[in-house]
Amino acid sequence: MQKRILYAIQGTGNGHISRAREIVPLLQKHGDLDILISGTQADVKLAEEVKYQLHGFSFIFGKNGGVDHFKTYKNMDLRRFRKDMKMLPLNDYNLIINDFEPVTAWACRKKGIESVSLSHQASFTSPKVPRPKVKDWGKLILNRYAPTTHHVGFHFERYDDFIYSPVIRREIRNLEPTNLGHYTVYLPAIDDRHLVKLLKQIPSVRWEVFSKHTHQSYSEGNVFVEPVNNEKFNKSMASCEGLFTGGGFEGPAEALFLGKKLLVMPMKFQYEQQCNAYALMQLGIPVIWPSNHNWVPVLADFVKNGQQHQFHFPDQTASIIDEVVKNFAR
Repeated sequence: MQKRILYAIQGTGNGHISRAREIVPLLQKHGDLDILISGTQADVKLAEEVKYQLHGFSFIFGKNGGVDHFKTYKNMDLRRFRKDMKMLPLNDYNLIINDFEPVTAWACRKKGIESVSLSHQASFTSPKVPRPKVKDWGKLILNRYAPTTHHVGFHFERYDDFIYSPVIRREIRNLEPTNLGHYTVYLPAIDDRHLVKLLKQIPSVRWEVFSKHTHQSYSEGNVFVEPVNNEKFNKSMASCEGLFTGGGFEGPAEALFLGKKLLVMPMKFQYEQQCNAYALMQLGIPVIWPSNHNWVPVLADFVKNGQQHQFHFPDQTASIIDEVVKNFAR
């Protein structure tokens, strides 16, 4: 009997969709796959048909280094959320896989149906994952946003037995890294005009900025700004000296896989990104914390000095999917 699988994906940011592009073809080998996406903030798209496109709960990126709480609140629609929960035919599926997607997670929980989180966020169910010692309401969101009954996580190191190395996209694995000397920048929660003013203060190198907040390419001095474009970003990162990015997971992981220098700045009021930055700091990667209002010395040091690190992220995705289907399909 052919298995029916539902794969529910968070649509905020690009990391979840990027990982899904690797996982979807593997799941399709195991049965009839339906895809669900909730959220409105991804720039990357799937090639496959999405059966359910839901509003969900999206965190709206601001322009000052954090989540825009007002726009995020305005974007929420609890009535629609409950309606979407009720309409999902969850009993039709033998396996429900969740990548930090709240509608499906809470619908499963309400109906007593098992589901498997397959995500970076799943790793945080382990107390062994590095965390900064701060009081942050984001801990509650991380734990309660998309609850599931089973967990398979991804992180920079294997902190626990259910945590695996990052899923690196094939298009990244197939790149041949070079070094043309420029620095690639992706900070989706910061206005590109602010970044230009900042980066021009380090005039010795070329900065290639990819921004969610512009629809046109432009340049000022040694800073070149482009709208977010997956192909151009991959080309820039493959040939850069280093990547300056937020505290997400997939972007830093891909830079480390390519052997690039890395500088991260976690978003304000985003606990998961602060945890990621803390873990990277323990691995020797420099961090600009939100409390640091003078970035220039850190940037100058980043450009001036090399980094000694070597990360090996083996391609385990197919075997992980095989195990998930084997262990959790009904």
